[in-house]
Amino acid sequence: MAVHEVAQQGFGSEAAVYERSRPSYPPDAVAWLVDNAGVTTGATVVDLAAGTGKLTRLLAPTGANLLAVEPVEGMWRVLAEVVPDVPVVSGTGEMLPFGAGTLDAVTVAQAFHWFDADRAFAELARVLHTGGRLGLIWNARDRSYDWVDQAWAIMDRVEKRAPWRDHDNWNESALGDRPGFGPMHEATFHHEQTFTPAGVVERFQGVSHVATLPPLEHDAVLDELRELMATHPETRGRDELALLYRVDAYWCERT
Repeated sequence: MAVHEVAQQGFGSEAAVYERSRPSYPPDAVAWLVDNAGVTTGATVVDLAAGTGKLTRLLAPTGANLLAVEPVEGMWRVLAEVVPDVPVVSGTGEMLPFGAGTLDAVTVAQAFHWFDADRAFAELARVLHTGGRLGLIWNARDRSYDWVDQAWAIMDRVEKRAPWRDHDNWNESALGDRPGFGPMHEATFHHEQTFTPAGVVERFQGVSHVATLPPLEHDAVLDELRELMATHPETRGRDELALLYRVDAYWCERT
């Protein structure tokens, strides 16, 4: 199964920016995921679409036998440097390099929207044994502040065909009842990420759809963001800015 072209190009070319600028996950959300998704000492756990290891490094202290799956070379090169003790293999949500019923748990952070949900759930049902668990987590965009809403509105124009364009409705349809799995359980958390104004620009630079723009369009988007922060009443003259996130977490069990 091929990786989405935007993910392959954007994350491959901007993996270092992704690592520097993307948010991690708050401790309470990670604790909830670990407790409910079966990430326990000695369990065989796969962090799927691990990227640069934003979640992987937070799961490593659990004592699980942790493996990372990441298909984009630029991402897994960073991952291998950040979490050197966790083996990394190539694979996708629709085609995993594991035998039937061999995994105790699979986690997916910030990536399931790139998958073909039907094929991915079928593949996850294959590799998880009965009683194994799937844990999912997302940093969703909290647009409560006007300047943040305007910044993400710039991204709305860029991400017209992004899989997460309607995040809440997508979750409802993609994460509904699935053959081979019990009910989906969910919880919501919150956190924020602080930046300098230049760091905010880099945060948006690491968005895959921005990274794949032609050079002139790419620079124009970043210039528009700089202009917003230089002129908006909530950001003008400030040295530190906060991006807010709503964290959506889910788990379900293989039946």
